[in-house]
Parts: sequence; C-alpha cells; structure tokens
Amino acid sequence: MKALGHVYGYIRQSGLGAGLVDLVYLRVSQINGCAYCIDAHTRDLLKRGVAQDKLTLLPVWREAAALFGGEEQAALAWAETVTRVAVTGIPDADYEAAHRSFDPQRLTDLTIAIGLMNAFNRLGVGFRAVPAAAQQGAG
Repeated sequence: MKALGHVYGYIRQSGLGAGLVDLVYLRVSQINGCAYCIDAHTRDLLKRGVAQDKLTLLPVWREAAALFGGEEQAALAWAETVTRVAVTGIPDADYEAAHRSFDPQRLTDLTIAIGLMNAFNRLGVGFRAVPAAAQQGAG
C-alpha cells in the first residue's frame, strides 16, 4: 500500500490536472464496480465544484459530450480502453487518438494513473471496502 501511495503522490504532482485525474479515477472505478472508490472520487469532484449533472452523466460521457472538454474526452476514452484491455486490446486507433491529445510524458502519466486506479479498485472490491456513504447510513 505504501508503494501505491507513492505512485498516487507522483500522479498528483504530474502535469495532469487534479480534476482530470479525479474524473478518470471515477470513470475507471465505475467500470470496475468499486463502490468505495466511486463514492470517494465523486465526493472529491463535488468538492472541486464539478457539476452534479456532469458526474451523473459520466458513464455516458460520449452521449453527453457537450459537458466534457476535448482533453477530458480523450482521457476518458483512453481510460476505458486501457481499463478494458482484455476486451479491447487497446487498438492502434485508440492509442493514436490519445497520443494526439497528450504529449508522451502526460500520456505515460495518464496511463500510470489508470493502472493505479485499477489496482486500487481490485483492492477495494476484493477486500469489500465499504463506501463512506454506506458507513454513514446515507440514503
């Protein structure tokens, strides 16, 4: 966990904006069904002032593209194809699209962030982490 924490710290100081990273973390967590991380990253984004509508429509961001900037769309597309690597195989077209939006360092950092959240999701789901909202009895 300490090593993952160091990677988390690295991503926070990378050239990626914290809001973009949190949006990607939330989308990856949605794909993986990690309730703990979905709760945590939704709360983080709300604290940053991200509109509820944007968070609600994140799972269908392509259909709600007007709510998402070009870099956000590129990051979300990359997050989805990398997270679903066993299914997608990360096609060349997906890589080329991501590469057009991010320079090599930022694309590397984005990919590390995606991998990190996939690891945290597996820990959260595997060890039955309870979301803060469920601990508080929110409904």
